[in-house]
Amino acid sequence: MKLHIITIGKPKLPYAIKGWEEYWGRLKHYHQVRVTHIADKYNDAAHIIEAAGHSYRVAMVIHGKQFSSPELAEFLAKRELNSKEISFIIGGPEGLPQEIIDTADYRWSLGALTLPHDLAMVVLLETLYRASTINASHPYHK
Repeated sequence: MKLHIITIGKPKLPYAIKGWEEYWGRLKHYHQVRVTHIADKYNDAAHIIEAAGHSYRVAMVIHGKQFSSPELAEFLAKRELNSKEISFIIGGPEGLPQEIIDTADYRWSLGALTLPHDLAMVVLLETLYRASTINASHPYHK
């Protein structure tokens, strides 16, 4: 499966950089993964749409659908059937532009808690990795 992680900005705090690198490395064992870090000053719909191209767009928003790990694994398994790249889009500290939210194919929430921007990026990679281990019948998720 092809995954594209699109973020406004890069992880900046030491714990987030380390977490990003850890789960990025793990996730690449299960999928073709690429990342686009868009500079903070370009947190606008045009730059995000350009980065996402014609992929299946998942907007990471606080009011989106929440998944358990097995539910996320099922979501990924279903999306894999159409062979289209999936872009997971995390906005900047102020969130995503409304146009991106409105035109997303799916809206996913990591939960009702407000997470620091750097932490949200790490949590996204970890949850995708965990769901991937479930789909591959590997024991990490337990």
